[in-house]
Amino acid sequence: MNEPIVVINHVTMTFNIASEQLNNLKEYFLALVKGKLFFKAFNALEDIDFVVERGARYGIVGTNGSGKSTLLKIIAGVLEPSKGRVAIGGTIAPLIELGAGFDFELTARENIYLNGALLGYSKAFINERFDDIVEFAEVRDFLDMPMKNYSSGMIARVAFAVATATIPDILVVDEALAVGDFRFQEKCEARIRELVDEHGTTLLFVSHSIGQVERVCEKAVWIEKGHMRMIGDVKDVCEAYRQL
Repeated sequence: MNEPIVVINHVTMTFNIASEQLNNLKEYFLALVKGKLFFKAFNALEDIDFVVERGARYGIVGTNGSGKSTLLKIIAGVLEPSKGRVAIGGTIAPLIELGAGFDFELTARENIYLNGALLGYSKAFINERFDDIVEFAEVRDFLDMPMKNYSSGMIARVAFAVATATIPDILVVDEALAVGDFRFQEKCEARIRELVDEHGTTLLFVSHSIGQVERVCEKAVWIEKGHMRMIGDVKDVCEAYRQL
């Protein structure tokens, strides 16, 4: 068995949700002052426990609201679990929320440096790889346009190009490729395979496209309503999920 690189140890994530809908801050504070502000606990994840081996390609499948994105955010360090812990054995390049780490008032050129800095890249590192990032993202003609004028597909291209400018130990991808056109999705899948096959990068991949999960991944985890239903070979897990 390969060396573990991500260990998810009995992770539970609980959110406190207002028991009634509050439409604005005024209603919130009135309810707070009157002592009528009540919350109920919602377990987005409950006792999730598995190990990801170094260099493996794991897909995470499940219906909307099943907890897939919450799990990736915990792995990436964006959220702290309510119970349990996650141990990470390497550097992470996260592609979790489209546009996270971008300032949409800035140009794409400026955002490449900003997003790179948030990922821990030095200015010299970005300078050295700037042309490769722009070429991969295919935005050379729009570099000095504010990113607020970019389409969601263009934003995804820039985000993916910056995140994979280095060779991360772990690449975390959550629906980031869903907004791109088919040709760019193929380009990203090829880049993922290169990172995994040639450099040993570990992949954690969420997509609503079961076909894409089967193409990109070798193993899969099925999470449903916060519970882990199945883990194993990607074909077996995806076939079981299809039967749901």
